[in-house]
Amino acid sequence: MLLEYRAMNKLKITDVYFDLDHTLWDFEANSKSAFEKTLKKHKIPVCINDFLKIYEPINHRFWEDYSKGLKTKEEVKYNRLKLTFKHLQIPITTNRIKILANEYLNFLKKEKNLIEGTVEILNYLKDRYNLHILTNGFKEIQIEKMKNSGISHFFKHCISSEEAGNLKPHPSVFKYALKRAKTFPHQSVMIGDNLKSDILGARNVGMHVIHYDPLCHNNIDFKIIPKVKVLLEIKDIL
Repeated sequence: MLLEYRAMNKLKITDVYFDLDHTLWDFEANSKSAFEKTLKKHKIPVCINDFLKIYEPINHRFWEDYSKGLKTKEEVKYNRLKLTFKHLQIPITTNRIKILANEYLNFLKKEKNLIEGTVEILNYLKDRYNLHILTNGFKEIQIEKMKNSGISHFFKHCISSEEAGNLKPHPSVFKYALKRAKTFPHQSVMIGDNLKSDILGARNVGMHVIHYDPLCHNNIDFKIIPKVKVLLEIKDIL
Protein backbone atom coordinates (compact mmCIF):
# COMPACT_ATOMS: atom_id res chain seq x y z
CA MET A 1 0.00 0.00 0.00
CA LEU A 2 2.76 2.44 0.93
CA LEU A 3 4.46 1.77 -2.40
CA GLU A 4 1.27 2.80 -4.19
CA TYR A 5 1.02 5.95 -2.07
CA ARG A 6 4.59 6.89 -2.94
CA ALA A 7 3.99 6.18 -6.62
CA MET A 8 1.08 8.60 -6.81
CA ASN A 9 2.95 11.23 -4.81
CA LYS A 10 5.72 11.17 -7.41
CA LEU A 11 3.28 11.90 -10.24
CA LYS A 12 2.93 15.47 -11.46
CA ILE A 13 -0.75 15.78 -10.59
CA THR A 14 -2.20 19.23 -11.27
CA ASP A 15 -5.97 18.71 -11.16
CA VAL A 16 -8.29 16.85 -8.79
CA TYR A 17 -11.91 16.10 -9.69
CA PHE A 18 -14.46 15.24 -7.01
CA ASP A 19 -17.87 13.71 -7.34
CA LEU A 20 -20.32 15.70 -5.19
CA ASP A 21 -23.20 13.57 -3.87
CA HIS A 22 -22.17 10.79 -1.45
CA THR A 23 -18.53 11.90 -1.71
CA LEU A 24 -18.44 15.42 -0.28
CA TRP A 25 -22.09 16.34 0.17
CA ASP A 26 -24.02 14.02 2.51
CA PHE A 27 -26.86 13.10 0.21
CA GLU A 28 -28.58 10.63 2.56
CA ALA A 29 -28.82 13.04 5.49
CA ASN A 30 -29.76 16.00 3.32
CA SER A 31 -32.35 14.12 1.28
CA LYS A 32 -34.03 12.78 4.40
CA SER A 33 -34.23 16.26 5.89
CA ALA A 34 -35.62 17.73 2.64
CA PHE A 35 -38.29 15.04 2.39
CA GLU A 36 -39.26 15.47 6.05
CA LYS A 37 -39.87 19.18 5.41
CA THR A 38 -41.73 18.52 2.16
CA LEU A 39 -44.04 15.83 3.55
CA LYS A 40 -44.74 17.87 6.69
CA LYS A 41 -45.48 21.06 4.75
CA HIS A 42 -47.96 19.28 2.47
CA LYS A 43 -49.41 17.11 5.24
CA ILE A 44 -48.70 13.80 3.49
CA PRO A 45 -49.78 10.99 5.87
CA VAL A 46 -46.66 8.84 5.87
CA CYS A 47 -43.76 8.22 8.26
CA ILE A 48 -40.46 9.44 6.79
CA ASN A 49 -38.75 6.07 7.35
CA ASP A 50 -41.59 4.19 5.64
CA PHE A 51 -41.43 6.66 2.77
CA LEU A 52 -37.67 6.35 2.32
CA LYS A 53 -37.79 2.55 2.49
CA ILE A 54 -39.88 2.60 -0.69
CA TYR A 55 -38.43 5.70 -2.34
CA GLU A 56 -34.69 5.00 -2.11
CA PRO A 57 -34.54 1.81 -4.22
CA ILE A 58 -36.93 3.37 -6.74
CA ASN A 59 -34.77 6.47 -6.94
CA HIS A 60 -31.67 4.32 -7.40
CA ARG A 61 -33.27 2.49 -10.32
CA PHE A 62 -34.35 5.76 -11.94
CA TRP A 63 -30.80 7.16 -11.71
CA GLU A 64 -29.39 3.93 -13.15
CA ASP A 65 -31.77 4.26 -16.08
CA TYR A 66 -30.93 7.96 -16.41
CA SER A 67 -27.20 7.11 -16.59
CA LYS A 68 -27.98 4.67 -19.42
CA GLY A 69 -30.08 7.22 -21.29
CA LEU A 70 -33.30 5.30 -20.63
CA LYS A 71 -34.94 8.04 -18.56
CA THR A 72 -35.10 11.79 -19.04
CA LYS A 73 -34.32 14.39 -16.40
CA GLU A 74 -38.02 15.18 -16.05
CA GLU A 75 -38.92 11.51 -15.65
CA VAL A 76 -36.41 11.16 -12.84
CA LYS A 77 -37.70 14.24 -11.05
CA TYR A 78 -41.37 13.32 -11.13
CA ASN A 79 -41.94 9.64 -11.86
CA ARG A 80 -39.80 8.38 -8.98
CA LEU A 81 -42.25 10.12 -6.63
CA LYS A 82 -45.28 8.98 -8.58
CA LEU A 83 -44.17 5.35 -8.30
CA THR A 84 -43.33 5.74 -4.60
CA PHE A 85 -46.79 7.02 -3.71
CA LYS A 86 -48.34 4.27 -5.83
CA HIS A 87 -46.47 1.64 -3.78
CA LEU A 88 -47.49 3.39 -0.56
CA GLN A 89 -51.10 3.37 -1.78
CA ILE A 90 -51.42 7.10 -1.22
CA PRO A 91 -53.68 8.65 -3.88
CA ILE A 92 -52.11 11.77 -5.34
CA THR A 93 -52.64 13.79 -8.52
CA THR A 94 -50.01 14.36 -11.19
CA ASN A 95 -50.13 18.09 -10.52
CA ARG A 96 -49.47 17.56 -6.82
CA ILE A 97 -46.61 15.20 -7.63
CA LYS A 98 -44.94 18.00 -9.60
CA ILE A 99 -45.43 20.43 -6.72
CA LEU A 100 -43.93 17.97 -4.23
CA ALA A 101 -41.01 17.12 -6.52
CA ASN A 102 -40.10 20.78 -7.01
CA GLU A 103 -40.58 21.51 -3.31
CA TYR A 104 -38.25 18.65 -2.40
CA LEU A 105 -35.51 19.93 -4.71
CA ASN A 106 -35.90 23.45 -3.32
CA PHE A 107 -35.45 22.15 0.22
CA LEU A 108 -32.67 19.79 -0.86
CA LYS A 109 -30.39 22.44 -2.34
CA LYS A 110 -30.53 24.40 0.93
CA GLU A 111 -29.33 21.52 3.09
CA LYS A 112 -25.77 21.83 4.42
CA ASN A 113 -24.61 18.45 5.74
CA LEU A 114 -21.20 17.45 4.41
CA ILE A 115 -19.35 14.15 4.63
CA GLU A 116 -16.98 14.17 7.61
CA GLY A 117 -13.60 15.65 6.68
CA THR A 118 -14.83 17.50 3.58
CA VAL A 119 -13.74 21.02 4.54
CA GLU A 120 -10.47 19.79 6.05
CA ILE A 121 -9.41 17.85 2.96
CA LEU A 122 -10.44 20.65 0.59
CA ASN A 123 -8.40 23.13 2.64
CA TYR A 124 -5.46 20.76 2.45
CA LEU A 125 -5.74 20.32 -1.34
CA LYS A 126 -6.75 23.80 -2.50
CA ASP A 127 -3.24 25.32 -2.60
CA ARG A 128 -1.70 22.18 -4.08
CA TYR A 129 -4.06 21.40 -6.96
CA ASN A 130 -6.78 22.81 -9.16
CA LEU A 131 -10.02 21.41 -7.74
CA HIS A 132 -13.17 20.65 -9.75
CA ILE A 133 -16.55 19.00 -9.31
CA LEU A 134 -17.64 16.42 -11.89
CA THR A 135 -21.23 15.35 -11.29
CA ASN A 136 -24.12 13.48 -12.87
CA GLY A 137 -26.53 15.56 -10.80
CA PHE A 138 -28.69 18.38 -12.16
CA LYS A 139 -26.27 21.30 -12.49
CA GLU A 140 -28.58 24.05 -11.25
CA ILE A 141 -29.22 22.05 -8.07
CA GLN A 142 -25.57 21.05 -7.58
CA ILE A 143 -24.34 24.63 -7.77
CA GLU A 144 -26.83 25.71 -5.11
CA LYS A 145 -25.86 22.76 -2.89
CA MET A 146 -22.23 23.83 -3.05
CA LYS A 147 -23.01 27.47 -2.32
CA ASN A 148 -25.32 26.74 0.60
CA SER A 149 -22.97 24.21 2.19
CA GLY A 150 -20.07 26.67 1.92
CA ILE A 151 -17.72 24.76 -0.40
CA SER A 152 -18.20 26.38 -3.82
CA HIS A 153 -15.15 28.64 -3.40
CA PHE A 154 -12.82 25.65 -3.38
CA PHE A 155 -13.56 24.71 -6.99
CA LYS A 156 -12.51 26.20 -10.30
CA HIS A 157 -15.21 24.35 -12.24
CA CYS A 158 -18.47 22.59 -11.48
CA ILE A 159 -18.93 20.34 -14.49
CA SER A 160 -22.13 18.41 -15.03
CA SER A 161 -22.82 15.48 -17.31
CA GLU A 162 -25.63 17.53 -18.86
CA GLU A 163 -23.03 19.90 -20.31
CA ALA A 164 -21.02 17.02 -21.74
CA GLY A 165 -24.05 15.46 -23.38
CA ASN A 166 -23.59 12.11 -21.64
CA LEU A 167 -23.48 10.73 -18.11
CA LYS A 168 -20.56 9.25 -16.20
CA PRO A 169 -19.07 6.71 -16.89
CA HIS A 170 -19.23 7.63 -20.60
CA PRO A 171 -15.71 8.62 -21.76
CA SER A 172 -16.95 11.85 -23.33
CA VAL A 173 -17.87 13.24 -19.88
CA PHE A 174 -14.33 12.89 -18.57
CA LYS A 175 -12.80 14.13 -21.81
CA TYR A 176 -15.06 17.18 -21.66
CA ALA A 177 -14.07 17.81 -18.02
CA LEU A 178 -10.36 17.59 -18.90
CA LYS A 179 -10.84 20.00 -21.79
CA ARG A 180 -12.71 22.48 -19.58
CA ALA A 181 -9.84 22.49 -17.09
CA LYS A 182 -7.21 22.54 -19.85
CA THR A 183 -5.40 19.56 -18.41
CA PHE A 184 -4.51 15.97 -19.32
CA PRO A 185 -5.53 12.54 -17.98
CA HIS A 186 -2.07 11.67 -16.63
CA GLN A 187 -2.09 14.92 -14.60
CA SER A 188 -5.56 14.39 -13.16
CA VAL A 189 -7.20 12.39 -10.38
CA MET A 190 -10.90 11.50 -10.03
CA ILE A 191 -12.23 10.93 -6.50
CA GLY A 192 -15.70 9.46 -6.01
CA ASP A 193 -17.84 6.88 -4.28
CA ASN A 194 -19.31 5.14 -7.32
CA LEU A 195 -17.00 2.43 -8.60
CA LYS A 196 -18.56 2.28 -12.06
CA SER A 197 -19.48 5.90 -12.74
CA ASP A 198 -16.57 7.69 -11.08
CA ILE A 199 -13.67 5.29 -10.83
CA LEU A 200 -13.83 2.91 -13.78
CA GLY A 201 -15.11 5.68 -16.03
CA ALA A 202 -12.13 7.89 -15.19
CA ARG A 203 -9.61 5.06 -15.50
CA ASN A 204 -10.93 4.23 -18.94
CA VAL A 205 -9.73 7.61 -20.23
CA GLY A 206 -6.36 7.37 -18.49
CA MET A 207 -7.04 9.40 -15.35
CA HIS A 208 -5.72 8.44 -11.93
CA VAL A 209 -8.38 7.54 -9.36
CA ILE A 210 -9.07 7.32 -5.64
CA HIS A 211 -12.16 5.40 -4.61
CA TYR A 212 -13.98 6.78 -1.56
CA ASP A 213 -15.54 3.62 -0.11
CA PRO A 214 -16.46 4.22 3.56
CA LEU A 215 -18.40 0.97 3.97
CA CYS A 216 -15.95 -1.17 1.99
CA HIS A 217 -18.61 -2.22 -0.50
CA ASN A 218 -16.02 -3.05 -3.14
CA ASN A 219 -13.31 -5.51 -2.19
CA ILE A 220 -10.68 -4.45 -4.72
CA ASP A 221 -6.93 -4.68 -4.21
CA PHE A 222 -5.44 -1.28 -3.40
CA LYS A 223 -2.73 -1.93 -5.99
CA ILE A 224 -5.45 -1.98 -8.65
CA ILE A 225 -7.57 0.90 -7.35
CA PRO A 226 -6.35 3.13 -4.49
CA LYS A 227 -9.17 3.73 -2.01
CA VAL A 228 -9.95 5.48 1.27
CA LYS A 229 -12.55 4.89 3.97
CA VAL A 230 -12.44 8.48 5.24
CA LEU A 231 -11.72 11.60 3.22
CA LEU A 232 -8.73 12.69 5.32
CA GLU A 233 -6.89 9.55 4.22
CA ILE A 234 -6.48 11.30 0.87
CA LYS A 235 -3.63 13.19 2.56
CA ASP A 236 -1.65 9.95 2.50
CA ILE A 237 -2.02 9.73 -1.28
CA LEU A 238 -1.91 13.32 -2.56
